[in-house]
Amino acid sequence: MSDEPAVSVVMSVYNGAETLDETVGSILVQTFTDFEFIIVDDGSTDGSGAMLDRHAARDARVRVIHQPNAGLTRALITGCAAARGRYIARQDAGDLSAAGRLDAQTRALDEHDDVVFVSCWTAYVGPELEPLYVTRGNGRSATPVQILDLAAPHCVIDGPTSHPSVMFRRDAYERAGGYRAAFRFGQDWDLWYRVASLGSFLMIEEVLYTARVAPGSISTTARPAQRELAAISEELVRIRAAGESEAGLLERAAQIVPPKSKDRCVEARGLYFVGELLRRNGDRRCRTYLLRAAKSCPLMFTAWLRLLQSLNLRGGKRCTSS
Repeated sequence: MSDEPAVSVVMSVYNGAETLDETVGSILVQTFTDFEFIIVDDGSTDGSGAMLDRHAARDARVRVIHQPNAGLTRALITGCAAARGRYIARQDAGDLSAAGRLDAQTRALDEHDDVVFVSCWTAYVGPELEPLYVTRGNGRSATPVQILDLAAPHCVIDGPTSHPSVMFRRDAYERAGGYRAAFRFGQDWDLWYRVASLGSFLMIEEVLYTARVAPGSISTTARPAQRELAAISEELVRIRAAGESEAGLLERAAQIVPPKSKDRCVEARGLYFVGELLRRNGDRRCRTYLLRAAKSCPLMFTAWLRLLQSLNLRGGKRCTSS
């Protein structure tokens, strides 16, 4: 590997030991090999840090940065600042990249000078890799296209299928101002809007990324806050277009923090989300999640109802214990 690899894969880990080897392995077996894998251990307490150090000892492409817990956004800022590649690819702990992902995305950026970031189709799966759904975009970015459009819903005509499915030019990331600490989560679209103003976007129409949906993740337990941050990101697009100050909106964004509640009904919402997706797919494994949701929050009547409805499922996978 040269001193300056073509690609820097950047990932943050906080207590991800259970699936960490699987995730790291999906990057280390990439068919494209000219990369460094920068992993920020964000104050893990479950042994993740030691696991990462072992990977680094075995493979020189792995670079581990240990820091006190600061949250995903600040960890990504740290990781991207350390990146040496001309391209930066995101990866999330717990998820999987297909073996050809880096090759396909690197070729796309190499072949299209106007393209500043690329994505691919994302397969969303449950905690045990149960198929949930696939996001493909709307097809308008199958060829390079400028996606910003103030007249379009959410100010874009298309966009990435998931945060960690993206690879972008490092110089575009830096010119755009990078991830911003004010967005403790929902940091992806704040960045994509600014990067998109610098060039074109391209969707690789192939499932090259698998995203694991965990019941306790921010994406399943903090949807109202995420919607609020998404609205702020969109409003910032219009503010920048008008040449006005972003300060007030960034201050508002900084006040929105991930939920700290230990209320079991918060976890139950995440369990219900996964269970209901599985039920709609006719997958009997939905019962495990729906039953756990109902037990965690007995007054969640929809969980009991969907659990009852799931008893009619005949085909598909069997329910497994957890």
